[in-house]
Amino acid sequence: MKIGTFTKTDDGTFTGRIATLNLTADLIFQPAGDKTNDKAPDFRVVSANTNAECGAGWHEMSRNNKPYISVKIDDPSFAYPIWAALTRDDSGELSLYWDRPKAKRNDPSDTADQGETL
Repeated sequence: MKIGTFTKTDDGTFTGRIATLNLTADLIFQPAGDKTNDKAPDFRVVSANTNAECGAGWHEMSRNNKPYISVKIDDPSFAYPIWAALTRDDSGELSLYWDRPKAKRNDPSDTADQGETL
C-alpha cells in the first residue's frame, strides 16, 4: 500500500509526506554521514515541522536487484513502528510502500492433538 511520495534533493536528502487514515506527516530523510558500523542507518528520519527524530533508513537491494531504502518510523504514540520501503515506482516517482506484516504460521507439531484430522 502506497503511504507516501518523496523527492530527492541534490544533497541526497529525501523530502515528502506520508498519509494514512490516522497519520499525516511531512518527513525528511537526512543522510546520516559516516557509518560507525555496517548496521548503522544510512538516513535519519526527522519531522519536517519539528525536526524531531522519528526513524531511520537503510540502503537495501530487492530480490529483483533493485535498490530501495528500508525505513523504520516510530513514535511513542504508535503501538508498533512502521516498517516501509522507499522505492522508485514504474512512473519514476519515489513512493513509500507499507504492507501489514504477515502473521507467523504455527508449526503443526506445536499444537495439541485435537482428535480430528482433515
